Amino acid sequence: MADLTRDDVVHLASLAKLALSDDEIERFRGELSRILDYVAQLQAVDISGLEPTSQVTGLLNVERLDEVRSYGYDPKILLDNVPEVEDDQIKVRRVL
Repeated sequence: MADLTRDDVVHLASLAKLALSDDEIERFRGELSRILDYVAQLQAVDISGLEPTSQVTGLLNVERLDEVRSYGYDPKILLDNVPEVEDDQIKVRRVL
């Protein structure tokens, strides 16, 4: 069982730039100890026969060639329909 000391919790709090009261130190001491026990339990699981998984749905990426398509319109004519243009691009208000 991972039993953290009061000094361990104070040290972790200082690393996280947290100011903890004495009650919080005692509460987190128990909670962090239980978390570490759970991590130890997970580390004990035998995963030797498992392959690493990065995606579990079985879906594949759908890709297409990046090619220029002509739709029969001149871009400059289309830009005549927008309120404001700058350097052959539609100018919009800044979004922050």
